[in-house]
Amino acid sequence: MKKQFDLSAAALHILAMAFMLMDHLWATLLPAQAWLTHVGRIAFPIFAFMAVEGYFHTRSFKRYAQRMLLFAVLSEVPFDLMYGGTVFYPVHQNVIWTLLLGLLGIRLMEAVRAKGKRWAYVLTCAAVVALGYVIGMLSMVDYYGVGVLTVFVFYFFRERRWWALLGQIAALYWLNVELLGGQMFLLTLFGREMELCEQGLALLALVPIWLYRGRQGHHSKVFQYACYAFYPVHMLVLSLLLRIQ
Repeated sequence: MKKQFDLSAAALHILAMAFMLMDHLWATLLPAQAWLTHVGRIAFPIFAFMAVEGYFHTRSFKRYAQRMLLFAVLSEVPFDLMYGGTVFYPVHQNVIWTLLLGLLGIRLMEAVRAKGKRWAYVLTCAAVVALGYVIGMLSMVDYYGVGVLTVFVFYFFRERRWWALLGQIAALYWLNVELLGGQMFLLTLFGREMELCEQGLALLALVPIWLYRGRQGHHSKVFQYACYAFYPVHMLVLSLLLRIQ
């Protein structure tokens, strides 16, 4: 029987980090290479998806949240240096805060769902979605309220069924194209020119996400913490290189 090609969780993490690095290279050292940020749009939905997967596979949500909190704090100065050019840049917070807000919302929704009262779960979901969006906007985390809602998309449409894929496509289109919007660029396809929203390229993240079928792949404490550490370390290195070039 022919074996199906799939991507492991480890491979997804590496892909997301590579796409993120490309985006940050554009934001710092290579601003003329616009294709880097186009490809970089793919990174965040993969991170959001893997955060939700991590929630459902972790042995301890408390330790999982504590790790994310630790690295959110450690990443703030490198993030501020890269985006604001200063060690304190209060108008934009790093993306780990975004993921953590989403996970705390999922924790609350799951706690209510476990009680078995459907009406309470539905009301809680509505409240958490609205509150998550507002907090994301007010706290100015990366991707703002839309980033928090992206985490919720992969919670609500977690099943590997056709309706879940359609839900992910529709929700990510609405969040990225209709809400975030942003720069448009011309694409020539079969001799015809069309306008595409750069942020809409985030939907391409669904390709590697759907190639993941639950296989963990390489896993160790060293690899786990290396993935966390990559975020602050690469931003710090890019910031330093930007200042000496």
